[in-house]
Amino acid sequence: MISVILIEPEWASNVGAVARVMGNFDFKELVLVNPKCKVSELDAVKRAKHAAGILKKAKVRKSMGKYDLLVGTTSKLGSSYNIPRLPIPPEQLSSKLSKINLKNKRIGLAFGREGEGLHNDEIKKCDLVVSIPSSVKYPALNLSHSAAIVLYEIFKASSKDKIGENFDLISGNEKRKLIELVDSRIDKMEFATKDKRKNMKMLWRRLIGKSFLTKREAFGLFGFFRKIR
Repeated sequence: MISVILIEPEWASNVGAVARVMGNFDFKELVLVNPKCKVSELDAVKRAKHAAGILKKAKVRKSMGKYDLLVGTTSKLGSSYNIPRLPIPPEQLSSKLSKINLKNKRIGLAFGREGEGLHNDEIKKCDLVVSIPSSVKYPALNLSHSAAIVLYEIFKASSKDKIGENFDLISGNEKRKLIELVDSRIDKMEFATKDKRKNMKMLWRRLIGKSFLTKREAFGLFGFFRKIR
């Protein structure tokens, strides 16, 4: 079980927005540590939308509590000598969590105050710290935006219901055959120079190569190019 922990959140709207992204990515437990607002406020409920149930079940505590793994988040990066604030990126965290049976572990994701983030003493209580790469000119993200990015990365790495699993992509062999077919049709077309013909072939190879074509899409292209004489 992964718990999303908000430390002294100030704005009900932010709490509601966090609840919403939790619902988007199948996270259910919200913990509020010394909140400065109430989850029952209209702003929170309105921002939560269909995830208002997460707000109603939110746990209010005086401290973060104990977890098998406690993860902090920060935009304030330390030097190599500041060990507590040496971060990893969200995708590295998600990769690690995907190898854990979460049903048997209590994982806490701690997000700091809107204005100050997590304090040094709170950072020191965390097993590791995550930082989202962002502009050095303006590194601090909104609370709900930070939560959305971290939760999305975890969901993407661990969910069995990934978007791509519903679609059958073409194989490398099918891709090569499609490119050969396109090349053969381009060879029958008139071009001002050989270089222009060569560039057109390269253009189609790049388009096909980076398009992540499904079998259905590829079959459509096969049919289309076969009609070109």
